Amino acid sequence: MAFKTDIEIARAARKRPIQEIGAKLGIPADALLPYGHDKAKVGQDFIAGLAGRPDGKLILVTAINPTPAGEGKTTTTVGLGDGLNRIGKKAAICIREASLGPNFGMKGGAAGGGHAQVVPMEDMNLHFTGDFHAITAAHNLLSAMIDNHIYWGNTLEIDQRRVAWRRVLDMNDRALRDVVTSLGGVANGFPRQTGFDITVASEVMAILCLASDLKDLERRLGDMIVAYRRDRSPIFCRDIKADGAMTVLLKDAMQPNLVQTLENNPAFVHGGPFANIAHGCNSVIATRTALKLADYVVTEAGFGADLGAEKFMNIKCRKAGLAPDAVVIVATVRAMKMNGGVAKADLGAENVNAVKAGCANLGRHVENVKKFGVPVVVGINHFAGDTEAEIAAVKDYVAGLGAEAILCRHWAEGGAGIEELAHKVVELAESGVADFKPLYEDAMGLFDKIETVAKSIYHAGEVSADRKVRDQLKEWEDQGYGGLPVCMAKTQYSFSTDPNLRGAPEGHTLPVREVRLSAGAGFVVAICGEIMTMPGLPKVPASETIRLNGEGLIEGLF
Repeated sequence: MAFKTDIEIARAARKRPIQEIGAKLGIPADALLPYGHDKAKVGQDFIAGLAGRPDGKLILVTAINPTPAGEGKTTTTVGLGDGLNRIGKKAAICIREASLGPNFGMKGGAAGGGHAQVVPMEDMNLHFTGDFHAITAAHNLLSAMIDNHIYWGNTLEIDQRRVAWRRVLDMNDRALRDVVTSLGGVANGFPRQTGFDITVASEVMAILCLASDLKDLERRLGDMIVAYRRDRSPIFCRDIKADGAMTVLLKDAMQPNLVQTLENNPAFVHGGPFANIAHGCNSVIATRTALKLADYVVTEAGFGADLGAEKFMNIKCRKAGLAPDAVVIVATVRAMKMNGGVAKADLGAENVNAVKAGCANLGRHVENVKKFGVPVVVGINHFAGDTEAEIAAVKDYVAGLGAEAILCRHWAEGGAGIEELAHKVVELAESGVADFKPLYEDAMGLFDKIETVAKSIYHAGEVSADRKVRDQLKEWEDQGYGGLPVCMAKTQYSFSTDPNLRGAPEGHTLPVREVRLSAGAGFVVAICGEIMTMPGLPKVPASETIRLNGEGLIEGLF
């Protein structure tokens, strides 16, 4: 039997009309705004009418630190949703939308893989329903209006050296990290230094993912700080009078997208912030809607549990009043071997000792998640080359932590290959043992919150930050922002800020080089180490092999 790629499997899917998928959750056809036959947005009026219904059980899927060996967190999220439906549970999944940057760079898409995918895969990994374009347009409208205000007299007395609002583009482009705008003479405005971030790092993206409805969206947009005067007093988006027009651009983007898995189960795909530079969770409105319509909702948070899960707990759940009932941590034998020092080229050979050595990374994540008071199970995402001895090593290690590791074959077998994990998740969620609590209290100081995450989650020995960073945090506290959670921007590849330091390092220093206030989203970003908010393309980007074939079908997406 010939090996099939993800895109070939997705292309062969027998999709059902999106109205049938909505009907599985009790969504009437007139509450859906179709985008073709296989995807639709769920209407705001219908969502508003769900208030008062009881919530289903919320399951978070997270993972170990990513490695080139692959982990399959989204694949497991999709597979678990299918598995729960197979065992008779009414389940939906909630995942994020894909950014064009990684699609054309090196990470690939965000629709899952093998026989555990969301479809239409090509649409999801490209323009989808246009949400990212709307966010990009709304963000850059504000940028244009700020410069336009300065050009026409600057009645708000904006200090041009202290314009905090950059521009965005949903593409990896290192050449745009630092730019000078308005060159070319008086008619083009006042030259100033600025730059671009990738769209997923935009505060507008974070706000769309955290807002409860359009009214809340507009309020949060108005709360964004875009610049400062010479006396350091803030200027808000509402002062520029851009919040109304931005809300208009985001009106449709605010509505969650409904699609389906390969097994025709409902999937909400909405929002897409990266967990290494933003809060890394799908939208609150999608999660809340799914919880009102399904008995079980499986969602994911980006990258490893040190980033996505920490922010899911400390930011999303805190702000939205959510509480997970169980957490699945995804790991692979291959990734354990890589954490144990095996090179990618040598992963095919059995190496039980390397698996045992690499399990320290998994153990750290299990330990960290338990700190939030939520029960944990490990899902071992099976690869064909895994040996029984290697799998047993992972299971034995996790058992020693007081948890269970379950082998999952959803990539090859779909929902049928993950039924054991589905049963375990139901057991944990229904046990009532979850006693969720964030890692720190709102009243804790901002720098203390950063230290708490660094020491408790990353196991850092200290946090280094210069006086300018500390003074900025203190100034925000004095302005009334001290109660906000912190959003750590850090490499996803390590508990430290060194992407090459695998395993479970201890006692390292976490350098905070910059802090940014996202007053509308409601958190403070701490930029650590060398992390960039505008990624660059690799030497050989995936875009070089993406094309239309002779039949007009897309090739090269994965």
